[in-house]
Amino acid sequence: MSETDTVSVTEEQPALEPRPQPQRRLGLSGKLLLLTIPLVMIAGLLIYVPAIANFRMNRLNDRLAAANTAALVLDAAPSGMVPDSLARQILSSIGAHAVAIKMGQQRRLLASADLPASIDHDVDMRTMTAWSAIVDSFETMLETGNQAIRVVGPAPGGAQFIETIVDEAPLRASMYRFSRNLLLVSLGIAMLTAGLVYIALHFLFVRPMRHLTANLVGFHENPESSARIIVPSQRGDEIGVVERELSDMQRDLVSMLHQKSRLAALGLAVSKINHDLRNLLASSQLLSDQLASVPDPRVQRFAPKLMRSLERAIAFCQSTLSYGRVQEAAPDRRMILIEPVVMEVRESAGLASDTSITWISAIERGLSIDADPDHLFRVLLNLVRNAAQALEGRPNSDAASQQIRVTGRREGTVAIVEVSDTGPGVPAKARDHLFEAFQTSGRPGGSGLGLAIAAELVRAHGGDIHLVEGTIGATFRIAIPDRPVELLSVRNERARA
Repeated sequence: MSETDTVSVTEEQPALEPRPQPQRRLGLSGKLLLLTIPLVMIAGLLIYVPAIANFRMNRLNDRLAAANTAALVLDAAPSGMVPDSLARQILSSIGAHAVAIKMGQQRRLLASADLPASIDHDVDMRTMTAWSAIVDSFETMLETGNQAIRVVGPAPGGAQFIETIVDEAPLRASMYRFSRNLLLVSLGIAMLTAGLVYIALHFLFVRPMRHLTANLVGFHENPESSARIIVPSQRGDEIGVVERELSDMQRDLVSMLHQKSRLAALGLAVSKINHDLRNLLASSQLLSDQLASVPDPRVQRFAPKLMRSLERAIAFCQSTLSYGRVQEAAPDRRMILIEPVVMEVRESAGLASDTSITWISAIERGLSIDADPDHLFRVLLNLVRNAAQALEGRPNSDAASQQIRVTGRREGTVAIVEVSDTGPGVPAKARDHLFEAFQTSGRPGGSGLGLAIAAELVRAHGGDIHLVEGTIGATFRIAIPDRPVELLSVRNERARA
């Protein structure tokens, strides 16, 4: 075997360099935890803002309620006369400097002690809004010193309002204590909530994603191992769908890789066989050349056909070797008559002398096609042989019911050739992979290559081949369009040159 005849089925792969290990980064669990904690803290902050404002309002309302109680006591004294010591004691118990009430047009100071020089803030609880309560609460916490606050609120009985003067420092201190306690409680709740959310999301999402990731990494290391196929869970959500789809995809990929491996081994074996077969056929061709000198008329009649068959067989072997090197030549197209090719196909298929199958040729007179004659011969021969093999499964049928029909017509610039038979037809399970190699053969020992070869040759001509639905048996339609006029004229000029 010469060096030029050697066929490499698989290209030489360069040595794979070890992939660099990715740097260890924060995983999905850590990112989830870091995302959960600040979100919970933001939720706690949103709770704190109205809570501190509500705390301040409640403290001021408590001062007004205490002032109302003190006003009832002070107003119940005879002639409104209350000793200064008792008034100071009452004001000290409610934490106020003064208590006043307005009834009608009269404003009455019920008690006072250690009045401040000025009033720093006025707070009217009757017109307090949520936004002003929030703003005032933060202003109170940000201030320093001990400012005086005049608090006005509704009064019991027939009075219009009651007012009291209190210090801001005790209120600010109580707000700080409330904030500290709320912060501690919020931190505890945030940690508990973050932990619960983390655990829930970890088991619902993170762990299944780790399982998917580990399976993908393991499958990438050995994609031909069926043991690396993921076993989907019974989850009904999106992750369950991903697991099932991934399992199906991996199973299809493993099957495809196994088939590719078998095809590669088969291709190598076929290449070796074709190389030796080509040499044997070449020797047979040399012997058949000597038949041309035999004067027997029958020998002179069959010798040219034998020569053409041997030449075509040698060409087939050579094309197989070229295909192994991915050097398939483009079709040598020219305008040829279809009918002589069909008659040669009939003779090559052994149907010219076969009386068990009726041969019907219905080709338009003078119909021509723009195609490679050898390629067209191979396409029709594969289809006719498939039809004959389909009819072989019906031995008890007469010749009238076992027919192979070849029709040809022209539709504009497209030549249409149909090959049909009256056999059982194509099985439904084989139609999905009709023109794929090693997929569609429905008979023992068949490889399913005939239709795959025919489809490849037709597509090389820019044509189409498909199974016609709704016919008796199986009908395959071939449509090959003519090349543009400009291309034909260039080819003709080159041929004449």
